[in-house]
Amino acid sequence: MAKSTILAAFQQCRQQTLALLEQIDAGSFCSQVHPDFSPVGWHFGHIAFTEALWLLERSAGGKCIFPQYRQLYAADGLPKSARVELPSIEETRDYLNVVREKVVDYLEVADMATDAKIWFFLLQHESQHCETISLVLELNKTQNYPSLSPSPSLSSATTSPALANDMIQIPAGEFEMGSNDIDALDNESFAHQVYLDTYYIDRYPVTCQQYREFMQAGGYENAQYWSDAGWRWLQSEQVQQPLKQPLYWHDNAAWDNHPVCGVSYYEAEAYAKFVGKRLPTEAEWEKAVRGEKEEITEGNGELAGKTTARQGYHQRKYPWGNEEPTAEYCNCAVSIFESQSQFQSQFQSQTTPVNAYPQGQSAYGMYDALGNVWEWTSSWFDAYPGFIYYPYIGYSQVYFDGKHRVLKGGSFATRIWAMRGSFRNWYHPHVRQIFAGFRCVSDER
Repeated sequence: MAKSTILAAFQQCRQQTLALLEQIDAGSFCSQVHPDFSPVGWHFGHIAFTEALWLLERSAGGKCIFPQYRQLYAADGLPKSARVELPSIEETRDYLNVVREKVVDYLEVADMATDAKIWFFLLQHESQHCETISLVLELNKTQNYPSLSPSPSLSSATTSPALANDMIQIPAGEFEMGSNDIDALDNESFAHQVYLDTYYIDRYPVTCQQYREFMQAGGYENAQYWSDAGWRWLQSEQVQQPLKQPLYWHDNAAWDNHPVCGVSYYEAEAYAKFVGKRLPTEAEWEKAVRGEKEEITEGNGELAGKTTARQGYHQRKYPWGNEEPTAEYCNCAVSIFESQSQFQSQFQSQTTPVNAYPQGQSAYGMYDALGNVWEWTSSWFDAYPGFIYYPYIGYSQVYFDGKHRVLKGGSFATRIWAMRGSFRNWYHPHVRQIFAGFRCVSDER
């Protein structure tokens, strides 16, 4: 991998990070909005700390340049509730800049033949923490401005009910799941063959309009739609506050064709049962996104006088092919923001209609697979055959505990370096603060 490519990606990612920092005031910077998430200011410092740790200390063999920050910004240094005493925004910006200057200097002498993987890991690490920052800001915004509406520019596409309920057939056969690419995280490796029987998957994520039908039919009051674990969770949540809608719910028809956002796995599971379907396995989701239909001719047509068509599968990195995500393909964090106003304009409306990106559909015709909202699957997060942890056990391996469900696809706040068909996200099934939605599958049309 050329160093100029790495440098360009690092610079673009950091420009987005600094634009994100620009829109945050001192109060929001240090405030813990939710007990499961650190203050947004901590994430910015942690990005700088982790970059310095792996590149300047462990790769370059240097000393810690800001030892006073080690306990504060290490992932295992302090509990989340103790991370509210933070350096100022200006000090944090300086921390990011000083570390980055030294990292760029180190890049000139770094051995990319052996170290390229850690550079890609850190690029994705920064991207993932900035998405967490975005969701914490959204939590704060939802609490203070609960009735925001999408802007006309992001709400122009429409979907009829018949189209929204459309399902596509995924034929039986093998496909290659996972990835061996240099940017693949440890939990994506190694690529391996998986056979699936024929199944049907929703062309679009479940929309707000569709989910409203579940709500209006008493879905949150009817135990028959819920698993035992889901019903227990729902009753527990009801004790704290009545829960009859997704977390990021806007009761406004302008959102009807947007994907439902802010649902737990249990809510997605209940809706799927309500409509007589189920949630896809991770393999079913990934095959529908990455598989490429191909007409293959067997024999010589001129001599044999006939051809036989069959389906072959080539694994795409993205639904549309192997070109990096752009604003033409999906709703994700692809812009380089030059000012606070640009950033706010981009993220004012969050999700987009599920049929807004026809150029981004998969070979099978599945829309909105990447970006917009993460999608719950029914699979537990676990290792692939031959798994080797990287760069440390705590990144993925400790979560192979049978307590985390896999999410796929990315959201409107996901950056391009942390979004591809093989990328795996994971959360406890009760979590609904993330930008998560879902689509359904069926074994019969």
